[in-house]
Amino acid sequence: MARVTVEDCVQRIPNRFELVLLAAQRARNIARGEEITVDRDNDKNPVVALREIADETITLEKLNSDLLKSLSRAPEPEPADEEVLDLIPTDQNIFGLQDMSEENEAQGLPGGDELSPEDIEAAIEAELGGRSRR
Repeated sequence: MARVTVEDCVQRIPNRFELVLLAAQRARNIARGEEITVDRDNDKNPVVALREIADETITLEKLNSDLLKSLSRAPEPEPADEEVLDLIPTDQNIFGLQDMSEENEAQGLPGGDELSPEDIEAAIEAELGGRSRR
């Protein structure tokens, strides 16, 4: 068969931009496994799609609806309710509130929730084995 040209297809779809969109959609449909309506002749999917459009073997309405469906966006997710947001911990870590006073005392650290900057420096040095961070 002779090679298909854009001029063959423009007779059926005058707008070249629309032609490109519809031919690309048809090529994607063929790649997904839809049956072709012309002989393949060792052509790739975009060429087969153009040949189908030129030979008028496919309906443009179905192709147009497939294109609109593929271009439509998925709906935005609904915002979370206040009840759900209340369940998400904000002031806690993922393990919940933990009493670290016994563990801190075992390491020689103060047992309270707040550590002073000096205590933090001492803990870092102890963790590093006496090596300086600088």
